[in-house]
Amino acid sequence: MKKLILSAALTGAATNRSHCPAIPYTPVEIAEEGKRAVDAGASILHIHAREDNGVPSWRTEVFEEIKKEVRKRCPKVIINFSTGAIGLSKEERMKHIPVTTPDIAAFNMGSMNYAIYSKRAKQFYFEGLFENTFGTMQYVVKTMNEAGTTPEMECFDCGHIRNVEPLRDMGLIPDNAVYSLVMGVLGGIPASTENLIHQIKAVPAGAHWQCIAISRKQWQLAAVACTMGGSFRVGLEDNFYLPNNEMAKSNGECVEWGVKLAHMMGREIASIDEAREMLKMPLRD
Repeated sequence: MKKLILSAALTGAATNRSHCPAIPYTPVEIAEEGKRAVDAGASILHIHAREDNGVPSWRTEVFEEIKKEVRKRCPKVIINFSTGAIGLSKEERMKHIPVTTPDIAAFNMGSMNYAIYSKRAKQFYFEGLFENTFGTMQYVVKTMNEAGTTPEMECFDCGHIRNVEPLRDMGLIPDNAVYSLVMGVLGGIPASTENLIHQIKAVPAGAHWQCIAISRKQWQLAAVACTMGGSFRVGLEDNFYLPNNEMAKSNGECVEWGVKLAHMMGREIASIDEAREMLKMPLRD
């Protein structure tokens, strides 16, 4: 099998330090966590911006500062910025991309209910409509293409994979675009082995794909991704807990366990240089 590309999602937008004390907020903290992840074996850093108090940020200058701090510590790493948000216009969600020109950016492939529900409290802690119409998607991918940023197509359900087809037919999807199979978000496809295999079969032959499983099922589905020839993502955005049920103390710990798992499943980890070659993503900075 080809080498496995490990991604690390450092902070996310929905959680804070009351959930996990290791979640980074400031550009320096995010960059330090990125360095720990890279040192452990990650080639891609998926990053949401935060204000210094931890609330989500969409200020372009914050993304610029994050990129500067990450590049200081990890000159070659593949930087992946988020573009997904609820309650913001497509223009607000994308304004940082032409300025920061990340290597790759999250491209959400369909509208959906997006929620966090507690069975224990029997209430929603968060719920909203994640709007990604075909018109929005065309705007998003055109903005990425103009910036030279590769789309990372986040597919939260089976229909999202099919939503790529008309955009590809229009010539908007570059050949090196990545399919991310996101599982376990309430409103999207549940995280299970059967569902992951079904999703993998829908990905076009030859396309690079990765599994993004939310919650503790991440490790089980990462193992499935290994056996199916794909890649996977770890990190505090998706799951706080290591396979031994301990809460992770850093994103570096998450990546270390990801490397262990991949090696146990007989997969080799791609270096940053190898990942850039595999994804046809040369360093531009």
